[in-house]
Amino acid sequence: MPDLLTRMLAAKGTLLADGATGTNLFNMGLMSGDAPELWNETHPEKITALYKGAVDAGSDIFLTNSFGANASRLKLHDAGHRAFELSKIAAEIGREVADKAGRTVIVAGSVGPTGDIMEPVGTLSHADAVEMFHETAAGLKAGGADIGWLETISAAEEYRAAAEGFALAGLPWVGTMSFDTAGRTMMGVTSKDMVAMVSSIPNTPAAFGANCGTGASDLLRTVQGFAATGTEIPIVAKGNAGIPKYHDGHIHYDGTPELMADYAVMARDCGASIIGGCCGTQPMHLEKMREALDTRPRQPAPTLDAIVSALGAFSSDSDGTDGNGPPARRKRGRARVA
Repeated sequence: MPDLLTRMLAAKGTLLADGATGTNLFNMGLMSGDAPELWNETHPEKITALYKGAVDAGSDIFLTNSFGANASRLKLHDAGHRAFELSKIAAEIGREVADKAGRTVIVAGSVGPTGDIMEPVGTLSHADAVEMFHETAAGLKAGGADIGWLETISAAEEYRAAAEGFALAGLPWVGTMSFDTAGRTMMGVTSKDMVAMVSSIPNTPAAFGANCGTGASDLLRTVQGFAATGTEIPIVAKGNAGIPKYHDGHIHYDGTPELMADYAVMARDCGASIIGGCCGTQPMHLEKMREALDTRPRQPAPTLDAIVSALGAFSSDSDGTDGNGPPARRKRGRARVA
């Protein structure tokens, strides 16, 4: 039987995913440098509120608070041995919220990058990466996640290792990358490269796409790059709520709920069938996105000029597929939590 996400896509055509994890947890009191995953145990009521905020705003899918729940990232908090346990708790809380929603809502087990650089550039071996992803995926499955959700990946090697981890756990999955470097990922992957990679993976993801990166305009240009290949695999668009700005000691995103509503329908018209938000996206944004997707008719794919007019300028002239993007560079430190 097809996984729940595939069945829901067949029934509804377009699904609304959730918004940010980090932004909303910081609003609840999480401090910079803290491990959000430890809140699954110490503040389960706040994680419940995080999930419920997305569900109440109309999301069909929400991601669990397990982005950094792998041995490599958790060891920075003396919890490297707890990856399975913390992932399982994250999914258990999500399962309880989804089962009380009164409608079908998908619990997607968030899986972020390891934070290490893989061989031959770095020291993380393929086998060790697979085992870390397997451990997290197994915990999410044990906790009741409907699907795994890989996100904010930069390197093709790490994406493939995660695919193997999901396969070992027997968990269907979705996988997105972050195209934050002139239309490419930090490690040089373009939208066209990603489609080719995804198509070659034995356990093909149920959907693939882009999350985070820079602004919503850039993400939609990447989505158009996916769609231009003619891929039949469903496309995910999970863009930031505008551009980050530093103000009064905090990072704020300038995307209004109205802008994110425009982004949502443009993402659908560009070819995405799973649409959500990343950094800065709160329930108030999701409510407007839900309303827009439900009430605005489909249109032809917007031109690049129309995207800029509605959502703001691109951060670079190139989308990376014309050969003018920057070369791959070393991945820097720990990825931020959306």
